[in-house]
Amino acid sequence: MDRGRMTAVVGTVVAVALGAAIAWAGSQGGATLGGIPVFAICVAIAFAVQWLVFVPSYLARTERFYDITGSVTYISVMTFAVIASDAVDARSLLLLALVVVWAGRLGTFLFRRVLKAGKDDRFDRIKRSALDFLMTWTLQGLWVSLTLAAALAAVTAPEARDLDGFAAIGLAVWLAGFAIEAAADYQKNRFRADPESRGGFISSGLWAWSRHPNYFGEITLWTGVAIIAFPTLEGWRLATLISPLFVYVLITRVSGVPLLEKKAEEKWGGQPAYEEYKRTTPVLVPRSPRRR
Repeated sequence: MDRGRMTAVVGTVVAVALGAAIAWAGSQGGATLGGIPVFAICVAIAFAVQWLVFVPSYLARTERFYDITGSVTYISVMTFAVIASDAVDARSLLLLALVVVWAGRLGTFLFRRVLKAGKDDRFDRIKRSALDFLMTWTLQGLWVSLTLAAALAAVTAPEARDLDGFAAIGLAVWLAGFAIEAAADYQKNRFRADPESRGGFISSGLWAWSRHPNYFGEITLWTGVAIIAFPTLEGWRLATLISPLFVYVLITRVSGVPLLEKKAEEKWGGQPAYEEYKRTTPVLVPRSPRRR
C-alpha cells in the first residue's frame, strides 16, 4: 500500500476512534433508548449517514451533496436526540432551534454555491480515490459528532434544567457569531456576483476587519452553544466542551484557513494590493480598520 492510501486508511480509522471516544464520554449518565445511550446512537447516525451518501457520490464522482449532507445530518441528529431523550426542557429546545437555524442557512448557502460553480475544487483530486473520498466523508461524520457534542450532552442529560444566565449569555454569543457568519457570506457572495469584482479579492465590509470573518463567526456561535450546554455537564460529559475548540482547530489548522490562504497566495501573492491587505488585516479575529 502506497503512502497516500495508508494516510487515508489511518485518517479514517483515527476519525472513527475519536468518534467512539466522544460517544463514550458523552454517554456517561445520559439518556438511553432500549438500553443504548442516545448520545452514542447519535454519533453512530452521524457516521452512518456520511457512509451511505458516500457510495453514490463516489460512483458519480461528485461532491455536490457533501455540504448539504452534513447540514441535514446536524438537523437529523439533534432532532433525534430531543425526541429520544427523557428530560426534554427549554434548554434542549433552544439548542435544537439554534442548530436547525444554523445548519439550514449554511447548508442551503453552500449547496447553492456548489450548484452554481458546478463543483468544489477542493475535491478535484480527492474524489478520484475511493479511500481518500471515504476518509473525507468519515471526517465529516467526526465533524458533526464533535461539533454537536456539547449540545448533544445537554439534550441527553438525565435531568431537565431551567434556562439561566448561561443560556442568556450563550444565546447572545451565538447570535453575534451567527450574524457575523451570515453577513460575511452574504457580502462575499455579492462581491463575487459583481462583474467588476471578478478575479479580485474582497476587502470591504467585514472582510476589511478580518480575512476570514465567516470562520470567526462560526467559532463564536459554537462557543455560544457550549456556554448554553455547560450547566448540564458533569463528569465525563464535560469532555464534550471540546466542541468549540475542535471547530477552532479544524478551521485554523486543517480545512479552512490554511487551504484558503494557500489558494489566495497562489492567485494574488506578490500583488501590492493583496500584500497590503495581508499586512493590515488579521487572519481571523476582527480588528477595526481604523486601528491599523
